[in-house]
Amino acid sequence: MIKGRVYKFGPNVDTDAIIPARYLNITEPEELAKHCMEGIDRDFISSIKRGDIIVATSNFGCGSSREHAPLCIKAAGISCVIAASFARIFFRNAINIGLPLLECPGALDINNQDELEVDLESGKISDLTRGKVFQATPYPDFMQNIIKWGGLVEYTRMKLSLGQR
Repeated sequence: MIKGRVYKFGPNVDTDAIIPARYLNITEPEELAKHCMEGIDRDFISSIKRGDIIVATSNFGCGSSREHAPLCIKAAGISCVIAASFARIFFRNAINIGLPLLECPGALDINNQDELEVDLESGKISDLTRGKVFQATPYPDFMQNIIKWGGLVEYTRMKLSLGQR
């Protein structure tokens, strides 16, 4: 169960807004995190707390296929991202590093600063501020396991250590 405060963004938040290109030479996730969402909200990183949640309308993560974008979000301490839709390559990159994303058309009705409780297994999103419940598409079991293990690399290591393929 995830619980956090909402930071809401509109449609078509591209990877340059998430992590501006001038920071792409940084390789340490903690350093990237210092510039998370800087291209759209300079105060974002100083406003958030570990566990907070990004909510967006549609096409979140569009633009380039850079893996830095979901990595800086996760390193900044954001617990999950909820949007009506995601750019496909961003979605896959996020799963690969263990950043939970939930597709939920009802995300349009979630307000900035609302407090949410999110059940990743069922896809249930409870807006504790307004008493509303939204249903996101839950992940299949294998994707939930990738996220639980912190990403595809750690999941694969675990499977290999158990002699599984």
